[in-house]
Amino acid sequence: MDTPVVVARVPSLVEAQLVVGMLESSGISAAISSDDAGGFDPQLQLTQGVRVLVSTADEARARRLIAEANVGRS
Repeated sequence: MDTPVVVARVPSLVEAQLVVGMLESSGISAAISSDDAGGFDPQLQLTQGVRVLVSTADEARARRLIAEANVGRS
């Protein structure tokens, strides 16, 4: 992965894992980044969010896939 770009910020690690799984099933390498004190302070995920990262080259495609997955969500 070259320079990572944040393509989504979600409220939990589980949701971030779902987004990463969706992206990877479409051939996009993705990673998760969060600042929750190494899992010792998980409520920080709610205030700061959990970031989903992809390479710059995959950014547009990843954003499109995420937007398509969010259509119809309330």
